[in-house]
Amino acid sequence: MKILYSGGGTLGSVSPLIATHQKLVSKRQSAKVPSDEALWLGTRFGPERQVVESEGINFKSIVGGKFRRYFSFKNLFDFFKIKVGFWQAFFIIKKFKPDLILTAGSFVAVPVAWAGWFLRVPIFVHQQDVRVGLANKLMAPFAKKITVALEKSLDDFKKEKAVLVGNPVREKLRNKEIEKLREKMFVHFNNNLPIVLVLGGGTGALFLNELVWQSLEKLTKFCNIIHLTGKNKCQSLPAGKAGIQRQNARENYQQFTFLNADQLAVVYSKATLVISRAGMSTLTELAYFKKPTIIIPIPDSHQEENAKYFAEKKSALYLSQKELTSEKLVAQIKNLLVDEQSQKELGEQINKIFVDYTGEKYLTAILN
Repeated sequence: MKILYSGGGTLGSVSPLIATHQKLVSKRQSAKVPSDEALWLGTRFGPERQVVESEGINFKSIVGGKFRRYFSFKNLFDFFKIKVGFWQAFFIIKKFKPDLILTAGSFVAVPVAWAGWFLRVPIFVHQQDVRVGLANKLMAPFAKKITVALEKSLDDFKKEKAVLVGNPVREKLRNKEIEKLREKMFVHFNNNLPIVLVLGGGTGALFLNELVWQSLEKLTKFCNIIHLTGKNKCQSLPAGKAGIQRQNARENYQQFTFLNADQLAVVYSKATLVISRAGMSTLTELAYFKKPTIIIPIPDSHQEENAKYFAEKKSALYLSQKELTSEKLVAQIKNLLVDEQSQKELGEQINKIFVDYTGEKYLTAILN
């Protein structure tokens, strides 16, 4: 089988497709049959190329344009970009001859889906977020089936097309050897304080990173911090910067720009509490690991609706960035760390958000 994946610009639209690919590879290996042939169409400058190629998937970039719901002269230029992207995708699809096209959103996938429909290739669109993005709205009419991560999303699409499948988690994160990996923990703290994991987002959330750095002096007195800042976002912490005590910051604080799947599995399992944006791929991974989570979504974005949904389900704590200060963040972290009952309840409730994490329901939907 030949599979064409498309997505990129951020890793949010990439993670469930990578999880699907890993699941397919695992199934083929177990059955001792040849793996499927895969090709990925993504953006030229997005972060997806490195992740995709590390999975052994051939990658090609196409021109993509952004669809804006407001007037902007950039829309005129992006209209021509989309036309170019369509014809690039058209000829690539015509040559590759895929049996199906899989996407989980992103604007770069739109011309791919349109070209695939024109060439009569079955298209499967995966909807993760609470709010249906414009890219998925534009692809939905051309899709054979629309898989959704949340039951709530079934009402957003035609009943004959939509199917609830949960959200696939990368197989490398569901590593059965996690206990052995824990023993080889690559971050060591010389104390027994709880560990708080801060996820700055795939490209790094500047506000969230700055807020953590401003709060370090107080935070490192009662917890250890593992801080995933995003690429090129790590920062040196000289004595006196933002009132940070260098000794505490060094002993109880570790920052990284990137962690691979094995490392992420370890810090997920070790963390007592997680601070995160509200990207659905990340929230799915935290749900799989049953992690008590404080969500700080990007303001005025689809992430706010994700965060509200999780808060309404009593699956996470939602903090608005517009009202957040260093003092409020420190207080929320401290309160939750001493409340073990709330930690347990949040962990159990967030795990119930998705009906499946393995990708089995997703594969059944697209292959049957």
